[in-house]
Amino acid sequence: MKVRKAKKMKKKYRCFALFSGGLDSMLSVLQMKNLGYDVLPIFFKTPFFGSENAIKAAEEIGYNLIILDITDKHIKMLQNPRYGYGKYMNPCIDCHGLMFREASELMQQYEVDFLISGEVLGQRPMSQRKDALNSVSKLSNIKDLIVRPLSQKLLADTLPIREEWIDKEKMLDIQGRSRKRQMEMANDWGIKTFQTPAGGCLLTDESFSSRLRDLIEHDMLELNFIEFLKIGRHFRMNDEVKVIISRKEKENEMISNLAKNEFILKTHNIPGPLGVINSKRNPNEEEISLAASILLRYNNKVQNRAEVLFGKKFQLTNKIEITKINSDILMKMKI
Repeated sequence: MKVRKAKKMKKKYRCFALFSGGLDSMLSVLQMKNLGYDVLPIFFKTPFFGSENAIKAAEEIGYNLIILDITDKHIKMLQNPRYGYGKYMNPCIDCHGLMFREASELMQQYEVDFLISGEVLGQRPMSQRKDALNSVSKLSNIKDLIVRPLSQKLLADTLPIREEWIDKEKMLDIQGRSRKRQMEMANDWGIKTFQTPAGGCLLTDESFSSRLRDLIEHDMLELNFIEFLKIGRHFRMNDEVKVIISRKEKENEMISNLAKNEFILKTHNIPGPLGVINSKRNPNEEEISLAASILLRYNNKVQNRAEVLFGKKFQLTNKIEITKINSDILMKMKI
C-alpha cells in the first residue's frame, strides 16, 4: 500500500505595520489582513507626533496599537539628518528610516517576518518619490524585508515577494497625490473616521519649525524646552535665554504643568497671562526684568506699569515693578 506524504502546512506570515494613524496606514493594514496575514500595527512616539489619533485609528479598524517612544534617538537624528529637511524642519526620509530600523530590532521578539507601511509612491514630494523610498529602505538596515502594499506592484521586489510569501499580483499600484482609490477602499471597508492627509507632525508646521530651529541654533534642543514650543508666544532675549508668554487661560495651566526648574512670571493681583523663562541657567536680574516687561505687553488689564511676581514653581515670592516693553523692540525679539 502506497503511503501518501502529509502535505506541509503553509506558514502564516506575520508583519509589523508602521502605523501613523492616517488613511493609507489603515488601508495597508486591512489589505494585508484581508490576504490572511497576521498584522501588528506599531507606532513610534516623539514630542512631534503623539499617539492619540493613531490609537483611535487602530481601534477604528479593530486593532490594538503597539506604542514605542523613540524621543532620544529622534532628537539626535533631528540635529543632523543625513537626507536633510523638507519644506520646514521635517527630516521625513531619516525619520521613516529610523522607524523601520527600530521596528526591525523587535522582529525576533514579536516573531515578525517582514515589515509594511502605508507609503504611496509619489504622494509626498520629499519622502515618497521612488528614490526617496529607496533611501528610506537603505537607512532601515532591513531593505529587503520592506513591503509597501498600496504601491508594491510599482516597486522592486523584496524578499517576501521573491520567496512568494506574498503574491505580488495581490498588491496594489496606487501612485500620485490623488486619493480617489483610497477613498473608494475606505468606503468599501467601512472606514468612517481617519486623519486628514496633512497628518499631525509638528515638524511640518512653519511656526513650530521656526521655534525649533531657534533651539537648535542656541544649543537648547532638550525635551522640556521642546514641549514648550507647542504653546504661547516666543521671544529670544539673548543667546542663552528666551521667554514664553501664554495666549489663553488653558496655556497658563500648561505652563504650570510643564515648568520644572524654570522661572515663572505673573502680574501681581491682576489676572492675565503667565510667562516662563527657558534657559540652561538661572536668569539674572536684567533678564527677569526684560521678561516681566514683555509679560505686561500682553496683559490688556495693565495700563503701562505694574508689579510682576516671579520665582520657581509654586514659589512666586519675588516681586518687581516694571513698565511694558516698547512694541518695536518686542517685535525684533519674536521667534
